[in-house]
Amino acid sequence: MNPSIIRIGFLRGALEIKQFFRQRESVVFTLLFPIMLLFIFGSVFTDTIAPGVTFSQYFVAGMIASGLVNTGFQQLAIMIPVERDFGTLKRLRGTPMSPVSYFIGKAILVTVSTAIQVAILILVGRLFFGLILPTTSERWIRFAILIVLGSICATILGIAFSAVPKSGRGASAVVSPVVIILQFISGVFFVFSQLPTWMQQIAAVFPLKWLTQGMRSVFLPDSFAMREPAQSWEFNRTLIILLIWTLIGTFFAIRSFKWSEK
Repeated sequence: MNPSIIRIGFLRGALEIKQFFRQRESVVFTLLFPIMLLFIFGSVFTDTIAPGVTFSQYFVAGMIASGLVNTGFQQLAIMIPVERDFGTLKRLRGTPMSPVSYFIGKAILVTVSTAIQVAILILVGRLFFGLILPTTSERWIRFAILIVLGSICATILGIAFSAVPKSGRGASAVVSPVVIILQFISGVFFVFSQLPTWMQQIAAVFPLKWLTQGMRSVFLPDSFAMREPAQSWEFNRTLIILLIWTLIGTFFAIRSFKWSEK
């Protein structure tokens, strides 16, 4: 890749971060809203769902996975149509910036916001909801792989899906329901194995189900794997499905991205 493309991408990423933290509404929605959900659900549902595992612990793992989707997929799928409507992308087209540089800038923003959100979720989960941190290097490596691959997948899919909303004004109405439905059927708000079989099968097509399961394999005891539909963590399958969705997202992101509606 041309070094200038990478350099412009990093410069764009620095600007994206500055702009993001200047918008209080975006910061609150992206970083603090998941924390609010964690306090609400974690405080209301405190039942023990398995030996040594409370619903609060289960929910924290799901919210960490969901945070990747919120900061990657949802944020970009809404933000890019808004920038397209405001003419931001059209103006950028007249600069030396290529689509790749623009994507790098967005990826840097997602990386920073994801790191902050995940750190806060882990801290809150540990302090208030009994989240058990991994005690082996193997689990921390697994966690790092999920964070990196999950963020890449969510970012690429967010860029690809940004072509679906017809305008920036309606982007939230199009994107948010998709994310909420996936959260409900993927084991974020409910114990996945207790959902109807048909719902589990639909969720298994999409990456969020596998991200939540992967995070459970990091933060919950290995004995809980027996309560998963396959009675195992299926970590290798998780990686394969995330890679497949990343490739699918890359194909559509390249084909569908446009600087303006015209």
